[in-house]
Amino acid sequence: MASPSPADVARLLDSIAAARAAGTITEHSAATMRDWLTQPRFGEFAGELAARLEKGLWKELDDAFWTVIPFGTGGRRGTMYPVGSNAINDRTIGESAQGLADYVRSTLAAGQTPTCAIAHDTRHRSDHFAKLCTEVLLAAGFKVFFLRGVRSTPELSFAVRYTNSNCGIMVTASHNPPTDNAVKVYWAGGVQVLPPHDKGIIDRVMKVDAVERQPFDEGVAQGRVVFVEEEVDPAFVKAVLLQSAPGPRDISILYTPLHGVGATAVVPVLRGAGFARLRLYGPHEKPDGDFPNVPGHVANPENPAVLTAPIEEAKAKGDDLVLASDPDCDRLGAAAPLTLVPGAAWATFTGNQLCALLCEQAIHGRKVRGESRPGDYVVTTIVTSGLVRRIAESHGLTVDDTQLVGFKWICSAVDTHGPERFVFGTEESHGYVAGTHVRDKDAAVAALLMAEQTASLKAAGRTPHELLDELFVKHGCHVERTINVMLPGATGMSRMKEIMAALRATPPKSFGGLDVVRTRDQASLQTWTPGGSPTAYAGVKSDVVMFDLAGAGDGVLMPDGRFPPLGNAVAARPSGTEPKIKFYLFAVAPPASAAELTATKVRLVAKLDAVEKDLRALVGV
Repeated sequence: MASPSPADVARLLDSIAAARAAGTITEHSAATMRDWLTQPRFGEFAGELAARLEKGLWKELDDAFWTVIPFGTGGRRGTMYPVGSNAINDRTIGESAQGLADYVRSTLAAGQTPTCAIAHDTRHRSDHFAKLCTEVLLAAGFKVFFLRGVRSTPELSFAVRYTNSNCGIMVTASHNPPTDNAVKVYWAGGVQVLPPHDKGIIDRVMKVDAVERQPFDEGVAQGRVVFVEEEVDPAFVKAVLLQSAPGPRDISILYTPLHGVGATAVVPVLRGAGFARLRLYGPHEKPDGDFPNVPGHVANPENPAVLTAPIEEAKAKGDDLVLASDPDCDRLGAAAPLTLVPGAAWATFTGNQLCALLCEQAIHGRKVRGESRPGDYVVTTIVTSGLVRRIAESHGLTVDDTQLVGFKWICSAVDTHGPERFVFGTEESHGYVAGTHVRDKDAAVAALLMAEQTASLKAAGRTPHELLDELFVKHGCHVERTINVMLPGATGMSRMKEIMAALRATPPKSFGGLDVVRTRDQASLQTWTPGGSPTAYAGVKSDVVMFDLAGAGDGVLMPDGRFPPLGNAVAARPSGTEPKIKFYLFAVAPPASAAELTATKVRLVAKLDAVEKDLRALVGV
């Protein structure tokens, strides 16, 4: 689009000033729009901005310019819009790639050629942004290993490791709405960037002035863009299949990629493992960044509603298992019949329930492959069900359940503890990994574990839901719930901070009739009991506060000084980028007979209802 003339620029600057004086736009929006209209570094965007100013699109322009979209510890994500500092567009993506390139080069020895692996998902403009990032890296002297066509996020993590790259870029907004896109940034070894590199990259991104580019096709001709999908694809599938366990395969699986990339990863893995009766759910099969046939157009397997229609088809056609992956295929959802009785009801699994089932299967697989050794371990987070630790410890494994929310912390722990004895990593938000082929969550390996477990159970006359009940009987019934509290309006962020400060300063005495017996403040790494003095504990600082409640697993420290497996509890974690607090609720009953299980589940749900009621009253929502 042609740049505006000097006279047009002067007139548009006057209109920006008038909109600011009228309170139509913020001061940051006005100042930033002036920069984008007049400064040479934004010259290629001036025409696009001018056209929108001419139309008086003040509301959407204010949304696009009122702040600078943050480059967080994992990358940059937001709504796509052609111009604006608070949107995903060529400038903000270009800045991200330029800052990454500048930082990576600063860490290497003189004369060393930096390398990067790049892939993208099915979202709108993902291919364009992937090539844009490539062009920026080419101008910075990089060699780029490029995966043509859509690929999964875990395959990108694998590609970074496989090519021994210094970094990686995955263009995806995961399960965000169709309007969004993002770049996820990976470091050498295939894990999303961790300290100190995260801060180093952020600092460079925020200081970018010029975004330099070299044409993509020129890089291909020079041999500095190398297409690697034909080599990496089969290597990735082969690596995932190392987690396969021998056993029955006689089940029918209905799989939905939710319009994403899953058919490139989950399908070849399951077929490679011998699951011949596998088909894709037709309405979700086509890659489509609009996610047209998914409820609300948000393709997130954490939402049970996305599986409703596939379950109906599975019931009609006699399938045994429904699997779903999110658009970039790093999260997995699943559903199965409650029993093998014909016509039995179906139910989806929560993220925590899948954590437990897949942990059991990963340990089983390692045993039958003859790989189990002393010191085998499982890694999970501070807000994932305590059932994971109870299962792993019952098999003689050690458990690290001290990790922060975010799968990169789980993967970092794998490298800290040593990959040789790593068995399984998991978090409650439907993230799972077994094996060391990637350093990220992986729906393909999770689907493999779930399919093999379901087939073995069917051969024994059972379903995954019945196995879950057996785990409840053995280790205690566990019921969890998450609540997202939005705090809208101009005061939302300050209100969020006030709530978190109050929870720390004056911890509640009880929730739902259960006394608070211990408070854990992950921000200060201090814990205290009512009336007691704070004591320090080991961990990584994060803005999370947790309340252990009376009852099963009541927070009494173990003889070795560790916290017990998570029992009755409430945890609060605010968002770092929006006015939202996520609350995690946990209710646990001691092991009991199978005959008591149904009544126990009802009682625990009622307990969570009471806890939620008190929590909402406390925070005023």
